[in-house]
Amino acid sequence: MPSYSIGQAARLLGVSGETVRRWADAGRLVTERDEAGNRVIDGVSLAGFATDRAKDAGFESDDVLTSVRNSFRGIVTAVRVDDVVAQVEIQAGPHRLVSVVTREAVEDLGLAVGVVATARVKSTNVHIDRPL
Repeated sequence: MPSYSIGQAARLLGVSGETVRRWADAGRLVTERDEAGNRVIDGVSLAGFATDRAKDAGFESDDVLTSVRNSFRGIVTAVRVDDVVAQVEIQAGPHRLVSVVTREAVEDLGLAVGVVATARVKSTNVHIDRPL
């Protein structure tokens, strides 16, 4: 079973090492000591924590009904609009997602740089929606 250092866990969760230490000190994240005395986090425990954290942060929204399960909530960093199509970039934690959608979709959703949006990935398509 894999285990992760504080730094590795921080990178996987998209937070600082100090945040992971605070969560561990508060009992939100269980740590153990390895042979060298360093704090480590069991992989199964970390996976559960990451899933719970995503739900608590609203990354799985109850405001949208969808069959798509791969959701990336982030901030729009670029919108390039043409006559018919548009390219939208979203930064969701360490993930940069790019979607080509219609110009009408960009206008209807009010997509612009700085707006919070969710990219939903299903197969080879990226769908974008916004919270209500």
